[in-house]
This record gives sequence, C-alpha cells and structure tokens, in this order.
Amino acid sequence: MRIYFAGAIRGGREDWLLYRNLIALLQTYGTVLTEHVGESDVAITGENLPDTHIHDRDLEWLKSCDCLVAEVTRPSLGVGYEIGKATEWGKQVICLYRSSVTPSLSAMIGGSDRLTVYKYESIDELALLFERTFSANNS
Repeated sequence: MRIYFAGAIRGGREDWLLYRNLIALLQTYGTVLTEHVGESDVAITGENLPDTHIHDRDLEWLKSCDCLVAEVTRPSLGVGYEIGKATEWGKQVICLYRSSVTPSLSAMIGGSDRLTVYKYESIDELALLFERTFSANNS
C-alpha cells in the first residue's frame, strides 16, 4: 500500500513530532511517500525547493497513492488542496483531528461524505484505528 501523509508545513510546524509518530505507525501498513512532513528540520517556510517543484512532485505522489491520511488539526491551505484533489481522483481519504485543539472542524472537511473523519487525542487511539482500517483493507 502506498500512503500519502499530509500535515501542516507552512500552516505551522507545532505538530512535527506527532507527524513523525503517525508516519512511523503508517509505515507498518505500507510505504509512506511523504516522510519528510515529520522531519524536525522542515521549517515553516517549507522545503528549500521551488514551489512549482514541490507542487508537481506532491501531486505525482498523490496520484500514485492508495490512501491519503491527513492530520487536519492545524488548518493548512496545502492539506486542504490535497484532500480536494484526492477526493476528486477517488482516493481513500482519512482525516484525523484532535478536538481538544480544534473543537470545530471546517465544514468542508466535516461535511464531506467522500472522506472519513476521526477525532482522536492520543497516538494509542490511532494505532488501534489504523489496525482496524488497514487490516480490513488487506483482507
């Protein structure tokens, strides 16, 4: 399974360590195409690459993935764009958010019937969620 993980970069890097832990969990179910999102040295300004390169590269990864897992607690224009493209292309989309940080999720995410949204508060909850979700996909 090819998994595209999305999390805020230019929208804020407060959760980079959480992203790293989520990516490590997801790697037990497949190849995570966007490991760099969980790296500590990715600054709020993003990667040191031209925007067109990042856009084109990331869309190619997104097109090639089986599933998009997006951590949407921190609002991000880029993550929203990726969710929109993935749903347009018929990809499985899972959105995760911590309601203790973001009590009211965007209606464009929460109101869509083309993606699955899960509230969580701990990495342990996600370990169980991923086990149920990805093991069911492989049955």
